Amino acid sequence: MDEVRQAYAARADEYIAKLGSMEAMAATDRDLIAEWGLGIAGPVVDLGAGPGHWTAHLHGRGVEIAGIDPVAEFVAHARRRFPGVDFHAGGVVDLAPDGNLGGILAWYSLIHLPPDQLDAALLHCFRALRSGGSLLLGHFVADGLRPFDHAVVTAYAWPLPWIAQRVGEAGFQVVEQHTRQGPGSRRHGDLAAVRP
Repeated sequence: MDEVRQAYAARADEYIAKLGSMEAMAATDRDLIAEWGLGIAGPVVDLGAGPGHWTAHLHGRGVEIAGIDPVAEFVAHARRRFPGVDFHAGGVVDLAPDGNLGGILAWYSLIHLPPDQLDAALLHCFRALRSGGSLLLGHFVADGLRPFDHAVVTAYAWPLPWIAQRVGEAGFQVVEQHTRQGPGSRRHGDLAAVRP
């Protein structure tokens, strides 16, 4: 994932300016993530927190949350902008496999993983969550599994049945999936799952 980290580091300021605020986020996403976060018992990790806006959004609503991101520039920005919120450098492999977390928000943070690496990432998430813990994924949707030229670095769009199967095979129970598409944008998908 060094290529991904370096690509985001090189464009961190641009990314922060364009997508680093809640105002830039879709209202449906704000509602979905807030409702999800408020339903979590126990600590939450915002995996791939980027500029930290989602972490701060949930923290401001009383969710016990920390943000982690492999891009040092994002972590430094988030710490400066949201000094009362916990941010750390790291990625999915740094999640403690102790079953302590109540929730993991992975909002567009696994989209750059090649399909052959996604199963291992989902297993890391599964091991980090307690029984009843919840995973919320945000991702791009396509009819077939394929890479595409993301604005920063190559990403993957996932068919809804394919990602549901991957999540299920990691041990999760998928409880909800949605898709939508705004004008001039790629199809969005989200998936909520729990560790039984």
